[in-house]
Amino acid sequence: MKALDLDVLTMLVAVADTSSFSRAAQVVHRSQSAVSMQIKALELALGKPLFVRARSVAPTQDGEVLLGFARRMLALRDEAWAAVVRPDVTGRVVIGVPDDYASSLLPAILKKFSATYPKVEIQVIGLPSVALAPMVRDGSVDLVCATRVKGLSGEFIRHEPMVWAAAPSADGIWRERPLPIAVFLPGSVARENAIRSLERAKITYRTSYESPSLLGLLSMVEAGLAVAPLARCAVPPHFTLLGQAQGLPEIAALEVILARSAASRRPPCDFLAEQIVSELR
Repeated sequence: MKALDLDVLTMLVAVADTSSFSRAAQVVHRSQSAVSMQIKALELALGKPLFVRARSVAPTQDGEVLLGFARRMLALRDEAWAAVVRPDVTGRVVIGVPDDYASSLLPAILKKFSATYPKVEIQVIGLPSVALAPMVRDGSVDLVCATRVKGLSGEFIRHEPMVWAAAPSADGIWRERPLPIAVFLPGSVARENAIRSLERAKITYRTSYESPSLLGLLSMVEAGLAVAPLARCAVPPHFTLLGQAQGLPEIAALEVILARSAASRRPPCDFLAEQIVSELR
């Protein structure tokens, strides 16, 4: 029973949610070896494997059973904390975030925040970083977790690496010239960084698909019609990551920041901002 430590269960859930020991390590702020060791120790204590370790990590049937209990135990811990610490925090927080971060960086943080502060209403606005900049200035949003762009400044959180993503069955599409790429609309730093890297490497390209939506780019890549320059955190686990080994140039990393409007100086926004910086940094 001692093996069911809440910290170990947190690692268990992180591995299941990210389908990766390395990504789980980033979520729980531990080394990959530490996460692997703790999960292995738990498996030895239970006498059963909890994950199938392949190209992407997936829970076994026993792992799924334990995950259900782990999520309930962790949620109960968060509720207990919220009941005693800061139980009177109420209000509403509007946060803006681009698609690629909304799908990867924020879900676990917002879920944890909601469990800790159940009386705080959260509204998420998904827009490109460049579109969120004026919304910070006019107070339409309280917080913005986005890529640093012209007109949008804030507290530095981290550098997010960029990669070239392709479908597993893309059959060497990255060798085509001009290179077919799926990119965000003009104004996107990810797009600008990728095109700049191709031009420096003297690789001809064609924009086969443009969209403000991450889902649109992923659909084109999944169909094997293009490669996409994406923040590494936004790439689905089953996609193929490409780089210099495939003849594609390195792309400059994105600078992730947290921006705040003048109207955000109130407790709910302070606590969410604090949690975002702490979890992502």
